[in-house]
Order: sequence, then structure tokens, then C-alpha cells
Amino acid sequence: MTKKHTTKAQDEQANELLENPEVIAERLNRGETFIKKNSKIFGGILIAGILVIAGVLFYQINKQNQNKKAQAEMFQAVYYFEQDSTDLALNGDGSNPGFLKIVDQYSGTAAANLSHFYIGAIYLSEGKFKESIDHMKKFSADDYFVQARAYALLGDANLELGNTKEAISFYKKAADEKENKYFTPRYLSKLAIAYEEAGDFDNAVKTYSIIEDKYFESFEFTAARKHKARLEGLASK
Repeated sequence: MTKKHTTKAQDEQANELLENPEVIAERLNRGETFIKKNSKIFGGILIAGILVIAGVLFYQINKQNQNKKAQAEMFQAVYYFEQDSTDLALNGDGSNPGFLKIVDQYSGTAAANLSHFYIGAIYLSEGKFKESIDHMKKFSADDYFVQARAYALLGDANLELGNTKEAISFYKKAADEKENKYFTPRYLSKLAIAYEEAGDFDNAVKTYSIIEDKYFESFEFTAARKHKARLEGLASK
């Protein structure tokens, strides 16, 4: 009974609010008074919100403009990279900036991100493995072919430094990045070599077996069979 009476009282109160203009006016006056008393607070919140939105928009527009400029400036560096003129690609030619200047001047842009990949690849080819790792770790890509390639290069650099555990980890990532018949067997082959370098012959054989069973049309197939047989022969001795 108490619950029914309470509900009825609430309904009557709601009806009074809807039907009585004086009650509505009183409520509105309370609201206006509250707003007037706290006008500085509301004004501050509004201004802060506007500043935040303006700041975000400015940041996004500025980054877009910087990225467009950086992409235009890195065009020549990419050309030098493709021509194997690695010094010019890294340091520029006096008129056009190289990748090193782009990552420094346009940090946070897509162009700088891609420049890290190029720098990492160049340092790897020059035997600067630690520097290669530093830059390649700063790179990320939505394109899984490119990202898998970056993982593989990180594996190469770590393997050259004798970091077989890290090399194995990166080769696994490369092989698992959107499996495909063109590049996956290549990364699996690198993974098997890293396993062998680590003395893990069982996993090396298993990895070669994957190439043998799944990628029999690949360039790596013949070599995988040969190395698998060699390792199995060593294990039987």
C-alpha cells in the first residue's frame, strides 16, 4: 500500500508541474538564479571547451600541412634511395633534405614515419645494426606487406648482432603478418636459420617442414627440403 501511495503522490506532483504555470516559472527562476550566480564558472568551462576544440583542429590541420610539405621534400631522398645513393638519401644534396632531416624536422608525420623505415634499411645495408633497429622500431604501417618487411629487417639486424631470441621473435611476426604465398616462405626460411643459430634444431626442422608442406611452389621450397634433411641427419648422429 505504501508503494502505491508513493507512486500516486509522485504522479500528482508531476501533473502539478506540468499544469501549473507558477510552478514552472518558479523552477525556471531557480535555474536562472543558479546560472547567474555561477556565470563565471560556466563561462570558464565554455571558453576552455572552445580552446580545446580549437587546439585539436589547429594540431590536425598543422600536421596535415606539415605532412604534405614533408612528402614533397622527401621525394628526392626516395629517388636517391632507389638509385643506391644512400649518403644523399640520408643527408640530402644541399638543396633537398635527406631522411635524417625529415624525421627531425617533421616528427610525428606520416612522411617522418616512412623515413624511419628507409633509414633503418640503409643502416642495415651499411652494417650499422643498432642504428637500424632504433629507427625501424619507430616505424609502423597499416600495409601488412610493408610492416612484415619491417619485422623481417628487424630480425636481420638482431641476427647480425647475435640476438637470436629477438631475431626469432621478429621473424615470427613477419611470417604471421597476413600469411601469403609470396613473402611468408621467405620469412619462414629466415626464421628456420635463426632457430638453427640458436641451436634449436627441432623448431628449425618444423619451420622448414611448413615451407615444404604449404609452399611447394615457392623459391624457398628446394632449399627448405635440403636444409631439413641436413638437420635431420645431424639429429640422427
